[in-house]
Amino acid sequence: MALDMDRLNAFVGRFVGDLGAAAHAGMVVIGEKLGLYKALATGPMTSAELAAKTRTDERYVREWLASQAAGGYITYDEKNNQFSLNDEQAFTMADEDSPAYLPGAFELALGSLAAVPRITEAFRTGAGMGWNEHDEGVFHGCEKFFRSGYIANLLSSWIPSLDGIQKKLESGAKVADVGCGKGVSTLLMAEAFPNSQFFGFDYHAQSIKGAEQSAKKQELSDNVNFKVAKAKEYPGSDYDLVTVFDSLHDMGDPLGAATHILQSLKKDGTWMIVEPFANDDLKDNLNPVGRMYYSFSTLLCTPCSRSQEVGLCLGAQAGEARMRDIVSSAGFTHFRRATETPFNIVYEARP
Repeated sequence: MALDMDRLNAFVGRFVGDLGAAAHAGMVVIGEKLGLYKALATGPMTSAELAAKTRTDERYVREWLASQAAGGYITYDEKNNQFSLNDEQAFTMADEDSPAYLPGAFELALGSLAAVPRITEAFRTGAGMGWNEHDEGVFHGCEKFFRSGYIANLLSSWIPSLDGIQKKLESGAKVADVGCGKGVSTLLMAEAFPNSQFFGFDYHAQSIKGAEQSAKKQELSDNVNFKVAKAKEYPGSDYDLVTVFDSLHDMGDPLGAATHILQSLKKDGTWMIVEPFANDDLKDNLNPVGRMYYSFSTLLCTPCSRSQEVGLCLGAQAGEARMRDIVSSAGFTHFRRATETPFNIVYEARP
């Protein structure tokens, strides 16, 4: 075996970065749960001051601070032996209403990794694993992670990119949010468009319960209703808009879901499909974003689809051509890419 030492060293360097990042995910979740980032956002502190402010143990806090400073997630002042967050770090790590709030992504990652023993066995058996069977960190992390992206894009870009939908929502429309999870997308739309009625559906009862609690807390129950229902079976008809956020690829029978969506829409209704950003060819997805999505798809999306009827397993990197095929096969006559971000593609489908 003739080793190229430059390539070997480069690969080992990548390993060091990846291993540190894997452990770092746990550090971020600890910092978020204990309020360490939020406390640091108020001003520079020593480890003792941060521990006192958050009622935590100074020795653990000191070690945590060192890990965060080494990773560039907090700033260290050597002269004063203090730690702080700069504006960008505070924006992404301490502000839950920020469109770039990041801790939820790490909670989602840790929750997903809890399923590794079962997914390993699924490689041998081909069995599925339902979304409802995952660690609770998956549900909480997913809510926090996707919320920031929806805050950044849903009202300012995605809805305006759809033909005529903004005006319908402002005047009063009937909307079904299918696969709504804990209702983040549903509630953002309901708050922005009080004249419209929103119905959130998800097959996961625990998530629906959480959505109902959030609606009550935000005083949005008057124009929002949540119900446990599958994508192929949710009730109601004559919807002006049906939305499916980051979940069509998780479904066992996305064609069946698309067919039901078509039947539930008004003749001039619109289906908004938000999917992870993906190119059609594998070679074009071999990048950091593709790596993230393929990994989550292995742990979450593919086994979720496999656990359901049909088990088509589109995966999180299905691409536009595959989406177009599903939508067209269901009977929709109009399909287009309405807009995109580095992490999502928004499609518009109409009867």
